[in-house]
Amino acid sequence: MILYIFVAVLTVFLGWMVNNHCKVQQNMISRQQILNGLCLVSVFLLLFGLAGCRLNVGNDYAKYVEFMHLINCDAFVPTEAGFNWIVRIIYNLSGFENYLLVFAFFAFFTVLIFMAAIYKQADSFGFSFFLFMAFGYYFQSFNTVRYYLALAIAVAVIPYVLRQEWLKFILLVLLGATLHKSILVVLPLYFLASLSWKKWQLGLAAVFCSTFFFMQDFYLKAVIFLYPTYEDTEYLEGGTSIVNIARCLAVLVFSLIYYKKTVKDSRRNRFYFYCNLGALVMYVCCSFLPIISRIGYYLTITHIFFLPALIDGVENRKLKKLFTAGVIGAAVLYFAVFILMKAGNDGLRILPYETFMFHDMVPILSDVN
Repeated sequence: MILYIFVAVLTVFLGWMVNNHCKVQQNMISRQQILNGLCLVSVFLLLFGLAGCRLNVGNDYAKYVEFMHLINCDAFVPTEAGFNWIVRIIYNLSGFENYLLVFAFFAFFTVLIFMAAIYKQADSFGFSFFLFMAFGYYFQSFNTVRYYLALAIAVAVIPYVLRQEWLKFILLVLLGATLHKSILVVLPLYFLASLSWKKWQLGLAAVFCSTFFFMQDFYLKAVIFLYPTYEDTEYLEGGTSIVNIARCLAVLVFSLIYYKKTVKDSRRNRFYFYCNLGALVMYVCCSFLPIISRIGYYLTITHIFFLPALIDGVENRKLKKLFTAGVIGAAVLYFAVFILMKAGNDGLRILPYETFMFHDMVPILSDVN
């Protein structure tokens, strides 16, 4: 726990010194550019090192090791083809079942893509990176490594949506789907969020959303069709998060207050606004769907960009300071609850932290049998 807090505080401190909008001078490298490079490399190495050196950290770590073993034995696994090929290539190059290198591979690209996306898209790298860490996205990437790499790709393709470069957007999403097919949901969701909705269209959308309450069997069958391995498992139990609902609702209220000033005439902020609204609808109306949080995260990840943009649109200095303090305080509280109360639970199990340098891997199912 102390290690996680130390890494979070140190990387956020370094992130605040990064200016992702500094002007590039011809034939000259400014002090800020040098500082940016040093801070970004340091942050990357800290995050990659912590994630890449872990052993049996994450509730599905041993399950992934089992999957990798079965892939190497040409047995059936429910994982996507891209993940399977990565495992085969790394195992063949290593000459043995080097699962540590596979986890390091996913940690490397997950951290790299997230950081690059934040640097390119954020109004303030420091603020957005702070929210990225405080909302637990980095530490949760110790679980479901395929999903979080897909989530990083989803964040990286947002500029293509905003510029309406649909072919690039679709191709990159399809590439992400070879790792975790849940990313396919961003094809319709991001397209819908990019539209400029009229009031009557929102009314029709509300009528459609009402079908989630009385057509649950139909939608569950559709999910089973897409994810046949979920049938007759605990994954079909559904469930939602009161905390996520509260967060989305708070962001919605904040954005409505400054809608005309900050959101209405900005394509980017409208996209974030509708992503948040869509996430709120899903958490409220679709709690019966399995692992709704995975779908919701593709939408709520935009909070790390939207909240700083909303605060930037507040003209009154006192109110801006108040909102900034409120967002930072709420994010710190969220992180504290996450680390202190959830990180060691069976659903996450990212505590205690263990590394291959001092610990041994527990036996997997194939070893026991």
